[in-house]
Amino acid sequence: MVKIKKYIRINERIRVPEVRLIGPDGSQMGVLQIQKALDLANQHELDLVEVAPSASPPVCRIIDFSKFKYDQEKKEREAKKHQKQGRLKEIRFKPNIDSHDYEVKLKQAITFLKKKDKVKINLFFRGRQMEHLDLGRKILDKFIIDIQNDGQVEKTPALEGRVMSLVVTPK
Repeated sequence: MVKIKKYIRINERIRVPEVRLIGPDGSQMGVLQIQKALDLANQHELDLVEVAPSASPPVCRIIDFSKFKYDQEKKEREAKKHQKQGRLKEIRFKPNIDSHDYEVKLKQAITFLKKKDKVKINLFFRGRQMEHLDLGRKILDKFIIDIQNDGQVEKTPALEGRVMSLVVTPK
């Protein structure tokens, strides 16, 4: 069983008195009564497909519906292929991060931003580190300053349980 999109009506499902008809070769055939259009479609052994239901009168075309549906799906797949999904990359820190490790993580974040990905920075606190949230805030503030040329802050640093997080989007 083939799924038919509910807004595409074919043959007897078209319930209007008259339609603007396009022939199987793409030529304009003018405004015709629906029964005459259905008869023409049957003569050509093709389907009458409503291609522009919002027009007045609706535009119908004499074509092979399965081929029409296949072409529509092919166009949708092609359009979907060219869309870039906005991915969210995650980078993890701890409050006692070394300067070299910080630089490596910063370069990684800049690489992600240049590839047009969002970056979520998570700063994890363990045990007594929760008493020194200011150290974590300083690291994230430094990160924001260092990354300003390549990205902008979408979500400011916020503490969620034992994790302080920040989201940066590409410019």
